[in-house]
Amino acid sequence: MVTLCWAVKGGSGTTVVTSTLALESTRPALLVDLDGEIDTVLGLPEPDRPGVVDWLLGDGPPSQLDDLLIDIDDTTFLLPCRLGGTATSTTAGSTASMPSPERWAVLLTWFADWEAHSGGEVWIDAGTGTPAAALASGIEQRWLVSRACYLSLRRAARSPIRPTGVLFVSGHGRQLRPKDVERSVGAPIVATIAEDPRIARAVDSGLLASRPPLIIRKSLREIA
Repeated sequence: MVTLCWAVKGGSGTTVVTSTLALESTRPALLVDLDGEIDTVLGLPEPDRPGVVDWLLGDGPPSQLDDLLIDIDDTTFLLPCRLGGTATSTTAGSTASMPSPERWAVLLTWFADWEAHSGGEVWIDAGTGTPAAALASGIEQRWLVSRACYLSLRRAARSPIRPTGVLFVSGHGRQLRPKDVERSVGAPIVATIAEDPRIARAVDSGLLASRPPLIIRKSLREIA
């Protein structure tokens, strides 16, 4: 299964959530970084090789992607972002050059081949903004990471990319309820992650990969 995770508003925790889903998977997991922050969040060295964005904007064969993978642990692998550590060229509405639909199609085929070969799953961190239509249209499981924020839900409701599920980040002092979130975006909540300072401390210390807080692991373990 390929799962696309994204948020329509910054600060929703998409990178932390997507990374934890991959790390908690009971099967081999490929973590794809289209946002340029996974290596930092996991406390990994900055990649010393090109990334998936470089490949998307080039014309190399899909076999090159195998050489870009970085081992996170024995069963989790990272396909880094690179190209200056930003994915602005892969999001809809960017002023930079964007990958062609054909290039996205080749990448999706490579994901399917990786799954078939490894018996694993692919988790994509698409960051903030509207994912490329050519990418999202080829993925059945599309999860929006969102807080109970009116502005976020308003943007999500207007987005041309429709989620199949919501990863709901709950917090204190919000008036909107989970049912309000589901009605706004037209998709069910598949997991609820409680806001907790221990998660931020783990990220700041570079410990999310080695010692992720139990609270987020328990929230995401079942769906991972």
